[in-house]
Amino acid sequence: MLPVSKIIIRSSHSLLLSTLMFSLLFLALPGNSLGQGILRLSVASGGTGGVWYPYGGAMASLISKYVPRVEATAEVTAAAVDNAKLLGAKKADLAIMLGDVGYDAYNGKGVFKSKVPMRNMATLYSSITHIVCVDGKGINSVGDLKGKRVSLGAPGSATEGVAVRILEAYGIDAAKDIKRDRLSVAESAGALKDGKIDAFFWVGGLPTSAVLDVASTPGLKIKLLGSGDVYQKIVDKYGPIYVKTVCPANTYRGVDYDVVTVSGANYLVCHESMDEKLVYNIVKAMFEHKPDLEATHKIAKELTLDTAVGVAPFPFHPGAVKFFREKGKKIAN
Repeated sequence: MLPVSKIIIRSSHSLLLSTLMFSLLFLALPGNSLGQGILRLSVASGGTGGVWYPYGGAMASLISKYVPRVEATAEVTAAAVDNAKLLGAKKADLAIMLGDVGYDAYNGKGVFKSKVPMRNMATLYSSITHIVCVDGKGINSVGDLKGKRVSLGAPGSATEGVAVRILEAYGIDAAKDIKRDRLSVAESAGALKDGKIDAFFWVGGLPTSAVLDVASTPGLKIKLLGSGDVYQKIVDKYGPIYVKTVCPANTYRGVDYDVVTVSGANYLVCHESMDEKLVYNIVKAMFEHKPDLEATHKIAKELTLDTAVGVAPFPFHPGAVKFFREKGKKIAN
């Protein structure tokens, strides 16, 4: 729409036409209902075989339904690194983010040449590092992956970053000591079933559909490798951006034992410039209508007012701070 100074009413003899055009222009100005329109938001999520894409889709649906004059869409991405780059380039408005990648992005470290001005909206849940192989193939620990064909996750994913660091902690150079594939979780699951790879890494919520699919394959029994014994070694080098967590026994068919892993938290983040009221309304909708998220994936049950305000490797957005403080929660910004 042209600015007021450039609107020229050429039919000066027609008072009715002039009045009509001025009225339409006034209604279209900011603050008038006909001019506000629909704000469209993009939610950078992850691959179709993991948790982030359905969670991002549920988040987009919730925003579209409960935040006035906003329509959100979830986008398939290569996950965390890709999400941070999209956010920094303002090609995404919201993104799901793992703590380690978010830490590097916010500080301009690692693969990030400059700082990504992101802000936290809420801690969503903890991801579990899966190291999946087939039972009976002689792979009993991460150290046994040396010389094997291993998928470390999609290029630009948080999975790839964690995988490289875990292998390094076991003395394995991901560039030299394994036959490295870079597949999404769905592609990795298919390749393992077909015998094209020996193992794959995946960082995601429990249960992950692609891992469930492999575990339910007739005639195939999976094994999950632990990485908890190198937790302190990784934290000493890369900082307190990981946690030691457990994938409980029987989460996947055939895995009847607890698996201790190096894992990280997942966050919903936005660009620092996002409007404070908009962020407030999105976070408010998340908690007031949380059953909508839970109906898509049970991992959403981990979202609580207490867990959402946990310490993050980047600061909270003022809109989120406002909401949580209204609920009596302290923010460690």
